[in-house]
Formats: sequence, structure tokens, C-alpha cells
Amino acid sequence: MEFKKIEFLDESSDDFPLTFSDEPNGLIAIGSNLKVSTLIKAYRHGLFPWFEKWSAIMWYSPMVRCIIPKGNFKTSKTLKQKIRRRIFDVTADQAFAQVIGQCANVKRDHQLDTWIDNRMTAAYTALYKAGYAHSIEVWSEGQLAGGLYGVSLGKAFFGESMFHLKSDASKVALYYLCNWLDDLGFHFVDAQVTTDHLISLGGIEITREEYIKQLHEALAFPDFTGRWTNEFKTYYAKQ
Repeated sequence: MEFKKIEFLDESSDDFPLTFSDEPNGLIAIGSNLKVSTLIKAYRHGLFPWFEKWSAIMWYSPMVRCIIPKGNFKTSKTLKQKIRRRIFDVTADQAFAQVIGQCANVKRDHQLDTWIDNRMTAAYTALYKAGYAHSIEVWSEGQLAGGLYGVSLGKAFFGESMFHLKSDASKVALYYLCNWLDDLGFHFVDAQVTTDHLISLGGIEITREEYIKQLHEALAFPDFTGRWTNEFKTYYAKQ
């Protein structure tokens, strides 16, 4: 693969580079905007936005990518027990604003502040309204206990963030998301950056070249847009 330096994009431009930089963290471009069309183009190109609230928009494509392939989610004995006992209720696309708001409040290692700032919240809310972004909510006694959100294109789901207020609630959200998407024939959940936690849940590392190959294969299918609420409710009722 040909490499070149990081590109700087005008605010009105979505002309992402066709070749990637060799920057160690996978930073590809700086600038552009967070319009729905721009975000969709970026994901289709293998990029995702990630930046501090004080910085310009930054676009990444890591040299090593973490994905959860179809059928690879790992369920611990403890998680299996909680799922079997139905101690949580699970829904889709019923509380997107609450989920992204809670994700923004999560304290993360090596970060002084949240990366989900007002720009990101507005951008992904617009994606949600356009039918591309989705949330999985986990409820305990009628209160939101955990969840996740991300973007769906073709047969790929790009996970953005998750949170929990009760133990294992975010794992429950990911369990149901992965198993439902398996049933729908999705190829993978893109977890973006590797962590020990994601590896324990079935994540694997692949090279950027392999990721782009698998991404193109997944994007050959139609997008599953619109609210997932009713379809997921039917699936969940059968579990």
C-alpha cells in the first residue's frame, strides 16, 4: 500500500485521501466537517472521527484494527446467567439521546475529558435521524442501566461507544447486538481500537489492509436504515 503524509482538508471538503499516511496512531486527515454525507463517506472509506473538544476534526484509520467477526462474540458464564435470568430488558433505538449522553460522561483511561463533545453529539444525532446511527439500550426496573451506539452501513456495524451504570449492562447490550446482527448476516462489528476488554469479548486484531478488504465486501450489501425498534423487539421476544 502506498503511504503519504497526513492531509489537511478544508471545512467544506470531504475529499478524503485514497492513500493512507504512515502516522503510527493511524491519523489520516485533519479538518473537513461532520455532515451526515461526510461521515458516511468516511466510514465507507475505512475512517472514523476521533478528537478532543478543543481540537480540529481528526480522521483515523489504524494500522491494526479490532473487529468482532460474525459468530465470534464470547459470553462468560456470569454473563450467560444474567441473560438467562432476564435481569435486564433490552431495546433498540428508543433512547439514542440518553445513550450518547451517558457515553459522553464515561471516564476513560488516559483521557482528561470526553471526546464526545457537542459537535460529535449533534453529528451522530443527525445520523440517527437519517437512519444510519443506532442505539441498543439496557434497562433495569425501567431505568437505563447501560447501552451502546454506532453506525450501520451495508453488512458492517461501526461501534462508537458504550457505557454501563450497572455491572455487565454494556456487555448485555453488545451481546444482543452481535447475536442479532449475526442473524441478519452482518460480517462484523468494528470495535476500532484494541483493548483487553474487547479481546475478552471476542474481538480480534486484523491489519488495515485486511480490514479494508472485509469492509468492501460488507458494503456490497444494501444499508439497513431506519429505526431498528420493531425488528429488534421481535428478535428479542424470541430469545
